[in-house]
Amino acid sequence: MIFGRERLPVKTPEQILLMRRAGLVVGECLELLRTSAHAGMTTGALDAIAEEFIRGKGGTPSFLGYYGFTGTLCVSVNDEVVHGIPGARVLEEGDLVSIDCGAIVEGWHGDAAITLVVGGDAAARAEDLQLSAATHRALWAGIAALRPGIGIYELGGVIEDSVIASGAADAHHYGILDGYTGHGIGTEMHMEPTVYNERVRPRGPEVRTGATVAIEPMLTLGTHESHELADEWTVVTDDGRRAAHWEHTVAVTEGGLWVLTAVDGGAAELAAAGASYAPIG
Repeated sequence: MIFGRERLPVKTPEQILLMRRAGLVVGECLELLRTSAHAGMTTGALDAIAEEFIRGKGGTPSFLGYYGFTGTLCVSVNDEVVHGIPGARVLEEGDLVSIDCGAIVEGWHGDAAITLVVGGDAAARAEDLQLSAATHRALWAGIAALRPGIGIYELGGVIEDSVIASGAADAHHYGILDGYTGHGIGTEMHMEPTVYNERVRPRGPEVRTGATVAIEPMLTLGTHESHELADEWTVVTDDGRRAAHWEHTVAVTEGGLWVLTAVDGGAAELAAAGASYAPIG
């Protein structure tokens, strides 16, 4: 990617409404998976739940078959950051699990991710809860900063500042996964522009009303460096420490923001961040 040459496509209100349909399927699917995940089940069983749900809502899994990917979900456990392939791995109490989900409805995509602890907070290590919370805060800091006139790359600085603040509050240094970013989204899952999770010098394309992007910070309890496993998909931390991933698809509307993959459209989190919640229709 060459700085300065990316575009920021925009959508009509009618197209954003179509994207909301896909976003709701994703958001509702992730809520189902949050309550379904338990010790003793396989990541493949989670994947089967997701595929059945998405197809039952009239959607198609975005990830299944994407460059040969074999799952409906990416399920990444502990030191796996992103792109974990669902299969025979059995979830254990206390595992830190990131679930990334995408769906297509009438040609339009939604994409979002959550991080959870198998067995709930009571089964979690304190540092894992802090890591997930820091990643979640960074996501919403980036979302709240999205507005017409800002350079899309500038969100990276906002996200990084949130991560640094969380690290100071938690007495911990969080790594921002190097080389992985958010992205534009619409009739394709991955589109221009790049949405950085750390500060870069260029401002990037100017955000306009109608922009739709997927914002997705990925943090670790240690290094920012990672590598792919032999399956050529699963990304793990180089130091073997745990990671978290949160993501939402967001639209810039005439009056503010609409988080297309949040079941409530982002109303509660946007209000907490002092940003305008502005659904269409």
